[in-house]
Amino acid sequence: MTSDGAAMNRWRLVLGKDARYELPLEGNNFLRMEEALDFLYGREAGEDVRKNGESGGNGQSCLTIPEWLTEIRELFPQESIEVMQRHALERYQLTGLLTDSEVLERMEPNVELLKLVLSLKSCMKGRVLETARAIVDKVVRELRKKMEQEIERSALGKIDRSSQSSVRSIRNLDLPRTIRKNLAHYDTEERRLMVEHLYFNGRIKRYNPWHVILVVDESGSMMTSIIHSAVMAGIFAKLPMLKTSLVIFDTNVVDLTDQIDDPVQALMSIQLGGGTDIANALTYCEGLITEPRRTMVVLISDLCEGNTRQNLCRISHSIIESGAKLIALTALDDNGCPSYDRSMAESLADLGAYVGALTPAKLMDFMAEVMRK
Repeated sequence: MTSDGAAMNRWRLVLGKDARYELPLEGNNFLRMEEALDFLYGREAGEDVRKNGESGGNGQSCLTIPEWLTEIRELFPQESIEVMQRHALERYQLTGLLTDSEVLERMEPNVELLKLVLSLKSCMKGRVLETARAIVDKVVRELRKKMEQEIERSALGKIDRSSQSSVRSIRNLDLPRTIRKNLAHYDTEERRLMVEHLYFNGRIKRYNPWHVILVVDESGSMMTSIIHSAVMAGIFAKLPMLKTSLVIFDTNVVDLTDQIDDPVQALMSIQLGGGTDIANALTYCEGLITEPRRTMVVLISDLCEGNTRQNLCRISHSIIESGAKLIALTALDDNGCPSYDRSMAESLADLGAYVGALTPAKLMDFMAEVMRK
């Protein structure tokens, strides 16, 4: 096919089936691409489109959702697939993508899908929920591997990979955690606990570690930051020089420290939405501080406070005055650009807080610098 012919085909895909008489398509794959695009974007046509995601366009497409997913994965580049999956859920409300386990299994596991799963997990049950959890686990493992590589290149260096599991002896058995993590397998009839996984304490003792309190805004706009924070907390927990707490909040506060080494469970526990009360969350975190001069409170938020600015400034000042370090990491949008209340950020900086947007590795470099002082 000539370059002019390929360009005409691309224009035809943009214009849709309504242009089929003026610009006929050339090539079988382009016809398949048109059907796949029409299945989704043909919904713009109006009321003559069949509902429930079973067809698109003017009722002419015969694709089902599973077939459509297979088609787009064969025909389009990864970037286009992610955009179409997102449009299907956000623009056209094809929730069948996430409420059918067969369909869910065909979707490409990535951060965007993880965000959608977390948003709709309350609608999932049975096998669908199990499939969703498997997707969360796969994406989290990939993120964790990447972030560990970044952090090991930072000033704090080596992660303690022996922590929690490598020395499997009865002396190192973490009995309370083993019981807690296996409660889902309790046989009520036999009154027995079926243990599927044993958990062990790490070998390395932590001598006077720094306490890092990650406090994460769980409002809907913070989804990407929540995912990275949960993974990052699990990595921090394996650094011998750190004691790590994980706290999430909207108008309420939830302490997830007991799930810190299980980011999947932590993420599946999060309930997105609601208002934002940063002052309330920092007040809770202040109560966790026992050695202020060896404590860093890392607030991850867009700083759009639902409480009064005065209350937020008051508790921030109290934490800083105690000798603890307050670090406010601003939220990033989907393009990696800072997205936050700049006026509030300036107020916190004036109080003595560090305010900025940092990657995990840069955060670790900054923390190492603080710890050396």
